[in-house]
Amino acid sequence: MYIPLTTAALALLTVAMLLLRIFWSRVPPRLRFFLIRASIAVIVLHALFVLTKWTTTSDRLNVVINWLAIAGYELLVLLFSRLPPRWLTLPSTIILLIPLFASTILVPLTHIFDPASNTNVSFGDHFSYEVDPWTNTGGANNGADLIIYYHPPFAPFFRHKLESIPFNDQECNSRATSATALPAKKVILGRCPNWPSQPAGTLDKLVPLR
Repeated sequence: MYIPLTTAALALLTVAMLLLRIFWSRVPPRLRFFLIRASIAVIVLHALFVLTKWTTTSDRLNVVINWLAIAGYELLVLLFSRLPPRWLTLPSTIILLIPLFASTILVPLTHIFDPASNTNVSFGDHFSYEVDPWTNTGGANNGADLIIYYHPPFAPFFRHKLESIPFNDQECNSRATSATALPAKKVILGRCPNWPSQPAGTLDKLVPLR
């Protein structure tokens, strides 16, 4: 899951933003103007992606936007610490930065270090799916999420996340999961084949087609 590497990279990014905050007065005014507005813009963009579940079709670009949003957030929070009264803004800054190292923030950032991106498989009309493997902390449990996307015909470079269907390796071979659209029943069928050591068959899960 690249958690240690991601944590180290995030720590280095935080140090870099802290140095920028220390020497902020030496940064040219035009560059300061650009950095503040660019930070706000990328944070808003990433927030819209998260809230609406719309993303680009490039996993690499999505994770880069995520990292840029983190960098922009750190910069704005650290600049906030320059404001008076310091006895209030400095502790507030520390409190606002600590959650960045939580697993819910770190795990999506790890994808930038993953050399293999998930394969996007088209099925049905304007639908696709990805099998996103996951591992619990400590590696005691593995599995994969079957993520269903809708691609609008007017903007094929964007996609909307419809559902995420979890499969566990203790149940079936989650890496071999696939999806099928059943328009007549207005559902999507997520199918995970059993392991060779299990009886022949599949684990099926149905989700509404929206």
